[in-house]
Amino acid sequence: MPVSEETFKKGVLSKIPPRNEPPLPPDWLHTEMLERLRVLRFAPIREGMNVLEVGCGAHALTTVPLAYLVGETGRVVTIDRSRWSFFEEITASAGLKHRIIPLKVDARELPFPFRAFDLAVLVHGVRSLKSEETMVKVISEMLRVSELVFIAESLPVANNERQRAHLELYNLREEIFEALFGEKDDLHYPTLEKLIELVEQAGGRVIKSGTFEPKLPHYLAYIPREYVERVEDEEKRAELLRRWEKAYGKWKAGADHPPVGWLIAKR
Repeated sequence: MPVSEETFKKGVLSKIPPRNEPPLPPDWLHTEMLERLRVLRFAPIREGMNVLEVGCGAHALTTVPLAYLVGETGRVVTIDRSRWSFFEEITASAGLKHRIIPLKVDARELPFPFRAFDLAVLVHGVRSLKSEETMVKVISEMLRVSELVFIAESLPVANNERQRAHLELYNLREEIFEALFGEKDDLHYPTLEKLIELVEQAGGRVIKSGTFEPKLPHYLAYIPREYVERVEDEEKRAELLRRWEKAYGKWKAGADHPPVGWLIAKR
């Protein structure tokens, strides 16, 4: 279906209240949802579709534009294991809650015994799956329960200084989380070639792929200084604080979304 950004802004984003979460700007949520809408232009979505979203997250960043795109006769079944803090509040304010069925399940073991969906999507979520083994298992499950799979992820590429500012701060997240919790999270962005390899390992066949520039600011590299201050290893903490201060200064001056890689696959 044709994607009208102006209609989406007026009919959906305008209903969602601004956020008061400094140093993020009040419209950060709107900007991130608009980026997801631009990503989803490349997905084979039609009105009336039954869509599965893997990893909706607490702020429904992809869920809201997905629910907008499937229309009144479509449904979005969205899953996550634990991150639901603001989900109901945001989807309700957007006026789209009735199109969404949220499920608290593990994406490695989807509770659907057959191919129940027209499309399964994973947008900006591969990096949160913590290991290649988990990535392959989740993609395999998506291929099992859906006719088509759409995956999109930021790429480890910077074409200008503002994109480099995002990557420099974002790339600290994996190291900070590992120092804090003893396990990796928010992994470094994969290449498009790596995404294709993961799909093939999961038993899928990529039928279309590409890259595009969102041309929007990007705020989600931010991680509070307090996280770094909690690292127990004194030497590691000092090193991470030094790198965080430098990267945060560049990010605060202005950061843009890096290029995004996307693919469509089937089993």
